[in-house]
Amino acid sequence: MAKVRFTETALRDAHQSLLATRMRTRDMIPIAEEMDKVGYFSVEAWGGATFDTCIRYLNEDPWERLRNLKSEFNNTPIQMLLRGQNLVGYKHYPDDVVEKFVEKSYENGVDIFRVFDALNDIRNMEKAIKVAKAQGAHVQGTISYTISPVHTLDDFVDLAKDLEALDCDSVAIKDMAGLITPTAAYDLVSKLKEETDLLVDLHCHCTSGMTPISYYAACQAGVDILDTAISPLSWGTSQPPTESMVAALQGTPYDTGLDLRQLTHIKEYFDDIKEKYATLLDPIAESIDADVLLYQIPGGMLSNLISQLKEQNALDRYDDVLEEMPRVRKDMGYPPLVTPTSQIVGIQAVMNVLGGERYKTVSNEVKEYMKGNYGKPPAPVDPEISKRIIGDEEVITCRPADLLEPEFDKYKSEGMEEGFVKSDEDALTYALYPPIAPKFLKGEAVEEELKAPSIADDTEIGIPTQYNVEVDGDIFEV
Repeated sequence: MAKVRFTETALRDAHQSLLATRMRTRDMIPIAEEMDKVGYFSVEAWGGATFDTCIRYLNEDPWERLRNLKSEFNNTPIQMLLRGQNLVGYKHYPDDVVEKFVEKSYENGVDIFRVFDALNDIRNMEKAIKVAKAQGAHVQGTISYTISPVHTLDDFVDLAKDLEALDCDSVAIKDMAGLITPTAAYDLVSKLKEETDLLVDLHCHCTSGMTPISYYAACQAGVDILDTAISPLSWGTSQPPTESMVAALQGTPYDTGLDLRQLTHIKEYFDDIKEKYATLLDPIAESIDADVLLYQIPGGMLSNLISQLKEQNALDRYDDVLEEMPRVRKDMGYPPLVTPTSQIVGIQAVMNVLGGERYKTVSNEVKEYMKGNYGKPPAPVDPEISKRIIGDEEVITCRPADLLEPEFDKYKSEGMEEGFVKSDEDALTYALYPPIAPKFLKGEAVEEELKAPSIADDTEIGIPTQYNVEVDGDIFEV
């Protein structure tokens, strides 16, 4: 049995899950050289919500972060999380933007692209996968893992086979809510190893409390890679602790061979980092919440839900909203709850409960989802709900990006004329985030201070017409 290898998430998913993605580059660089000596399979350090947070809150150039990290990691591949056709945003972008973004990401330092789609619609992953492969990158196709009446083991295996047909190098099981049981982990990993030649990576969050056991079951089934986080940034909505998993596998056929003493030095550094960012640490995000097994809601969604209800002075409706979320998910064809579908479902559930009538108020994102503009749902949407939301409007069956006109040259020329775009990377930043990128690119943005959040004033109970939602550091405007 081959040794299991680890992907360290401290520089991306761990602080996205626990610290609202606020870790600065200047707090990553001092420990990068030490991390590079560990022998990780990869270090996840880019993508997800980091791009948005850099320009929105930190006054940092995400491209510069990538280049700086790449200069420090001479032995360890840098990995990013790419949302398929959504890239690092919350909507579908045209193929020319996807192509240029992937090319520039590779050029600036990404070695491994983990590509996923919230609906497991492979059409939304195909372009990014092909472009990344053309650069010579390692491409990790992704299964967004969930549990529903329409998701089966065979479906997940078939998706992996389709990803293998696109020449992916590995497949990740992305369990964003920590739902996978040890038995399910064993069965899925076993099947993937039997029926594909792909390396298999298991990525889980600890929300339900089962993840370390599921990781060991995956090892018994032949998993190749596990995602872990150095212990100060582990547990809760993050990943299992790296050191604990290294120790647990010592003396077994899956022994990682990693040095616990070396990891201790890294752990001590991140102890200080955690203390520095303590005001951003949500106790809910750091906790085990077995309710996720009932409602299948990722921990970041629970934290955000509480925040939203507090803003509406409606925290007493928390249980009602929890019960409404699975109903909305069923109405929408059981999408996996990961960005952006987690936000879409969550906000609609709040609207349904606070509005006193289901779908009396509907977000634009739900309308677009019902029209097929996010891709093909795992199961047909409820026809009566669809009729109520979009009436007789046409539902598309093609790949959503097929309907999008090229945009990269437009944004590049606009930005150059205005004087704030100096490179293709700047043009991509503008194309991905037109409302906020100009302020950043003009040098007018200000870094957010690290301080305790102010206590919001009570507001009347009511339904806002606009939401600014943050889930695990992801900002989603609806």
